[in-house]
Amino acid sequence: MASHSSLLLILTVALFVSIISPATSQTCSTQNVLSAEKTPFQTCLDLPELESYLHYTYNATNSSLSVAFVAAPSRSDGWIAWAINPTATTMSGSQAFLAYGSGAGAPPVVKTYNITGHNLTEGRLAFDFWNLRAESLNGGRIAIFTTVKVPAGAGSVNQVWQIGGNVKNGRVGVHPFSPPNLNSRAVLNLTGTTSTGGGGSKTPGNAGWMMTNVHLGVNLGFLVLLGTIIIF
Repeated sequence: MASHSSLLLILTVALFVSIISPATSQTCSTQNVLSAEKTPFQTCLDLPELESYLHYTYNATNSSLSVAFVAAPSRSDGWIAWAINPTATTMSGSQAFLAYGSGAGAPPVVKTYNITGHNLTEGRLAFDFWNLRAESLNGGRIAIFTTVKVPAGAGSVNQVWQIGGNVKNGRVGVHPFSPPNLNSRAVLNLTGTTSTGGGGSKTPGNAGWMMTNVHLGVNLGFLVLLGTIIIF
């Protein structure tokens, strides 16, 4: 009976770890990402699809939005992209910043694209931007940095993000059409986030969701362990 109970205890611990692991994986707050001025961004978000993250600072004085978009390509020769759609919440019509690796030791290539349907056409964007660059990060991730001009007084912008497609000779392949890829868009609120103090840093709007899942995992794991002890 003792060895049987030990086996159940091991299985319980494994279940406990599996429950809390997804909720305690990397978040935007664990990433050391700095703006062009070498200062932390005011806000960061764990985007709901494609294990992607957005760090940003909105400056109402000059109607600018400084961002760092972080994601890993779906394959080693793939790409990542972050975009603003000035007219809709869809991918079509988006004005995108797209980056891909350019070889060991070299910074990623980053370009601008006008997206029509599922076609990627490199070209000028519909709005001004500056400080565009890309960096390679740990874990195969790439970060795209830029500052864009947004309409004066805008409370939000339509953002779209994407990963995927192989890159051959500078030509960008299409991304997968799985649900996460098709749902990778949202309205980005420029104001109204929750301040945590300490130099103006802010927590993402889904921070409460993350903590709820951690607590839920801990509670479920504890209940399973308690049940095992009572039964055996």
